Amino acid sequence: MSSEYVERVSRLPGAIVWAQGTPGCAGGGEATSVLPDGCIDLLWTAGRLVVSGPDTGAYSPGRGFWVGVRFSPGVAPALLGIPAHELRDQRVDLADLWPGARARRLTERVDAATDPAAALEDLALRLAADAEPVDPLLRAVVASLNAGRSVTATADSVGLGARQLHRRSLTAFGYGPKTLARVLRMQRALALARDGVPFAETAALAGFADQAHLARDVREMAGRPLGELVAR
Repeated sequence: MSSEYVERVSRLPGAIVWAQGTPGCAGGGEATSVLPDGCIDLLWTAGRLVVSGPDTGAYSPGRGFWVGVRFSPGVAPALLGIPAHELRDQRVDLADLWPGARARRLTERVDAATDPAAALEDLALRLAADAEPVDPLLRAVVASLNAGRSVTATADSVGLGARQLHRRSLTAFGYGPKTLARVLRMQRALALARDGVPFAETAALAGFADQAHLARDVREMAGRPLGELVAR
């Protein structure tokens, strides 16, 4: 992330509200690099509301001023009414997912706000209030995989067969449990490395076979070496 990136915990449990760039600035500044994290974001930039799907590789929303609400894994599909796998590795205008009049009305509301991040957060809270609660099973899947348990052990712990877990995962997370586990493992490693844990120890603690395995996975998903990501 660039030095212009800021984030805070949302009033919506498990979500993060973030902003990137300078208000009123259409260009300039360093473009943000967003790494795979299993999450779906609702983004706003002047005149647009955009849904950013779950990623398998790094992407940049582009230069300019952006704000977003990052939903924890498995939450956004119920709020948006869209299966996560239909959004994988995509940035889609909300007007292409919802009736145009509704999307325009919501976009204009955030456009007119003195604090677009707060307005976008309010929108997310309204969507959550109107949606069914997130299935606790999905939270249990994320918790199990994030603890480093295998897909088989995770399926057993939530009472699903392997095929059932795969189908549920595609809808909720955008990809199967094996890919979700890989994404979460990379995020665990990044957190450890940024806390100053040596890379070899990071690899062992995060669940990689060795440091070389960690390096390959990070470069493949993030597009940059671990050392560069930690330095940034």
